[in-house]
Amino acid sequence: MALRAGVDWLEAGTPLIIAEGMNGVRELRKAFPQTPIVADLKTMDGGWLEAEMMAKAGATQVVVMGQAHRETVELVVRASADFGIEAMGDNLGMPDAIEGARILADLGCHYIIHHIGYDYRTVRRRRGQGAPSPLDQLTEVVNAVAVPVQAVGGLTLQQAIDTPRYGAPLVVLGAPLTIDANAFQTAAGDLEGVLREICAKVHAYGDVPVGKENRL
Repeated sequence: MALRAGVDWLEAGTPLIIAEGMNGVRELRKAFPQTPIVADLKTMDGGWLEAEMMAKAGATQVVVMGQAHRETVELVVRASADFGIEAMGDNLGMPDAIEGARILADLGCHYIIHHIGYDYRTVRRRRGQGAPSPLDQLTEVVNAVAVPVQAVGGLTLQQAIDTPRYGAPLVVLGAPLTIDANAFQTAAGDLEGVLREICAKVHAYGDVPVGKENRL
């Protein structure tokens, strides 16, 4: 359904990988042999082995956490080169999100995920505290690196669609943004139609330059 609607990549999310491991990625690769597949491993250790396993299962991108030891990031990047895939560096929880993005890019990550975590946002709201948005520092993160950036965490659907305006071309359409919380459908019941409309809006931005060339 997503591919018919115009989605470019598929993701094996962290819960799917925890539940099904390499088998989940293998099944996606079997069903969609030509589609890029992101394995959201959130690797914190064992970087070489995890990247190798997912590459052999069919992933084309793997996610490593910036909070990991620098050596782990380096090993994921090295394994990515050896197995012909790409490394995505996630700055979730790093003390300085902008500097963290710069470090991950300098270590060779092909993409930066600028990420505000679900638990952090949820617990702070329950306590009556404000939660930051990835948009708060998105322009600064994009300015800090020369690789594509993706913004994740607490965005509304329209905010996600608008992230290319900040120079961040990778738009993630996770379930919380696209489907009803209690049923696998949109409020109107036409998930594919909604996805098609979203994809058309995102693709209308064309090729978004990375670095400092394109800003809100």
